[in-house]
Amino acid sequence: MNIDTHHHRTLAFAGVLQALLLVKQTAYGQSCDNDSLETSLRSVLMLDADSVEAVYGGNGGLRSGLRLIQTQLLGDRQKPDPELSRYLVVLLHLERKLSKRDDLLERLRTGIEHAQRQSEHFDIQHPNVLAAFADTYSDTISTLRPRIMVNGDPQRLQDTNVARRVRALLLAAMRSVVLWRQCGGTRLSLLLHRTKLTEHARELLKTGYSLH
Repeated sequence: MNIDTHHHRTLAFAGVLQALLLVKQTAYGQSCDNDSLETSLRSVLMLDADSVEAVYGGNGGLRSGLRLIQTQLLGDRQKPDPELSRYLVVLLHLERKLSKRDDLLERLRTGIEHAQRQSEHFDIQHPNVLAAFADTYSDTISTLRPRIMVNGDPQRLQDTNVARRVRALLLAAMRSVVLWRQCGGTRLSLLLHRTKLTEHARELLKTGYSLH
């Protein structure tokens, strides 16, 4: 994969935050932007993409995530969402654990390949595809500790379809964290280069780079 590290770190980190926002919106029964939802879910299937842009189908579906970079890292116009920050911290920790588990990585690939086959016959948001994503998450990332404890409407979270979508989106968030790491992303870089990251995210939104 051809990687321009700073640019692609920005895209991948936007992918992380966007998926986590969709987790929260789903858990609380809030409306989700359909383009964002489709982009995040489809990114899971892109195991062997030629570029970071290809993972997200261009930058158009990452608008929500690019805006969130400014809010979560600099508190631009509004305060960072503590719930998203908590999910992010746990996710970054789990990715480090996952990277050392070849057995789980192999199981992850097998599960995603199954979801790829399902997506050839069903829409990306079809219950069968979401079930494949959710089962893959449960069999891999969910076996690590600490588990991500999702807040939300308790009654909604007891609904099987809602729970599957939440797990599918957590899988999407992890996919973007892995990609962000592959682009050289680290916790330290988030602290040291957050202004540069937010400026690039703002520029992408302003110029409409590769938006389609």
